[in-house]
Amino acid sequence: MEKRNGGRIEENKEKWVHDASVDYKGRVPLRASTGVWKASLFVLTIEFSERVSYFGIASNLISYLTKVMHEDLSTASKNVNYWSGTTTLMPLVGGFVADAYTGRFYMVLFSSFVYLMGLSLLTMSQFIPSLMPCNTKMCQQPRKVHKVVFLLALYCISFGTGGYKPCLESFGADQFDDDHLEERKKKMSFFNWWSFALCFALLLGATVVVYVQDFVSWGVATLILAILMALTVIAFCVGKPFYRYRRAEGNPLTPILQVLIAAIRKRNLTCPSNPALLHEVPESERSQGRLLSHTNRLRFLDKAAIIEEKRIEQKYNPWRLATVTRVEETKLVLNIIPIWLTSLTVGVTVGQGQTLFVKQAAATNLKISHSFKIPPASMASVTAVGTLIAVPIYDRITVPIMRKFTGNERGISILRRISIGMALSVIVMVVAALVEGKRLRMATHEVLTVGETRHETMSVVWLIPQYLILGVGDSFSLVGLQEYFYSQVPDSMRSLGMALYLSVLGVGFFLSSFLIIIVDRVTGKTGNSWIGKDINSSRLDRFYWMLAVINALVLCVFLLVIKRYTYKTDQRRAIETDCCKSDGVEMVA
Repeated sequence: MEKRNGGRIEENKEKWVHDASVDYKGRVPLRASTGVWKASLFVLTIEFSERVSYFGIASNLISYLTKVMHEDLSTASKNVNYWSGTTTLMPLVGGFVADAYTGRFYMVLFSSFVYLMGLSLLTMSQFIPSLMPCNTKMCQQPRKVHKVVFLLALYCISFGTGGYKPCLESFGADQFDDDHLEERKKKMSFFNWWSFALCFALLLGATVVVYVQDFVSWGVATLILAILMALTVIAFCVGKPFYRYRRAEGNPLTPILQVLIAAIRKRNLTCPSNPALLHEVPESERSQGRLLSHTNRLRFLDKAAIIEEKRIEQKYNPWRLATVTRVEETKLVLNIIPIWLTSLTVGVTVGQGQTLFVKQAAATNLKISHSFKIPPASMASVTAVGTLIAVPIYDRITVPIMRKFTGNERGISILRRISIGMALSVIVMVVAALVEGKRLRMATHEVLTVGETRHETMSVVWLIPQYLILGVGDSFSLVGLQEYFYSQVPDSMRSLGMALYLSVLGVGFFLSSFLIIIVDRVTGKTGNSWIGKDINSSRLDRFYWMLAVINALVLCVFLLVIKRYTYKTDQRRAIETDCCKSDGVEMVA
């Protein structure tokens, strides 16, 4: 009889998804007809078009600001970093609102409207005569109204990205059930293939879109992007019946504040030696999310879960008594802080690929043949190629091999993967410094040709190694950070978790601008600024060496931090058993 009941329970778990998600009618989702890749592909489609638009604009923005807006290199670099930083910090707002109030699906729909409005304004600024930079093909001074509309369009795209980025990836990952072994393995691959698709979008944006911008017009390029975005938004809506939805659970920061206040109120109490004596809600009574196992880090917070004998008969007050799960969720958030701080240099390194690397490429010989010339911004496609090569190799070859040696479902732990990417960022800056030093020496070297003397110009091929290593590094650091900030935050904060990942890039871009300002002011006092009016009068090689040293020092600190890090410990009831465990997962029979 017990075997028969157990079989029915397992059959029920296999048929229905019991992970607190619902289908589009608010019911428990049917596993066979919802979720996994058939649902996440719709999400991936709209993310792909958004990234093509973003990379197509971001890759060539510095060229537009210097050639059309006539800004100098330092000002243009700072403006690109400000915009990129805002674009990657806005998801903190969008992620919070989605987790607390709207849910991810409706935040994506709202963001689609704002993003499309930005692309439409950008298109109008290129086609409507009164909004165009000027009436002539070559502009000496663009109209102020063009600057205003152009910047308004860019920051509409930033606001749209604020809802897209934290919600789309977490919504896509929500389509996989963590309590189902096969779906859990698919989720681990999801982050790899998500980044693979985004790099393909980067490749398309940095080549086809940039080529249209440089050799046809910005207007035609933005019109194509707006149409593509509109079509993918429609496709996203078509997939509505296939999605699994998570209900908004209210302000995700309130439970953390409750734990901190409860722990402070009971600061004079002594934690029990047996964690089982701490307060926890039975799993059968828990409506959403999963129970977390107790950890021995930050023991002071455990006091929030101590049951006071004198108040045992009183009504449960979350500001005085917290569950072990709430305490562990608070520990997770506090553990994230040192990881977030030490990974900011990843954003600084990525920022160079969108700014100074582009101007570096523009100062080289871009001709591949007598008839074909590469747009400088298209060199970012080499970064995409590096990631496109590295991700499948890592997912299909490295992970299965490492699983056998480490016993970890991921092959290597998330933080180890990030540290490899950070080590490669040091190598990127070293290579960039060496190449830039050689380019400057060649630029000052005069070559005698028939009837004239000219300066020698380096071939753009010399820049391929730094772009390629940057792409391979991204496959470790950026993909690792995505998975870390999704899996190591409380279940109720996953949109906010993806926003925290993006804020690494956003704050990194702002730090890059700050470093440019400081370095320009300090070195400018000697009369020879490292970042001058143009790239040939600058000393970017020294700036790159400085970044290499900073990255190396921060990497050492990061390795010390992860040595003592404790992963999230889920009390997971898997449908199947497996010899491998994921980071911090406790398998419960």
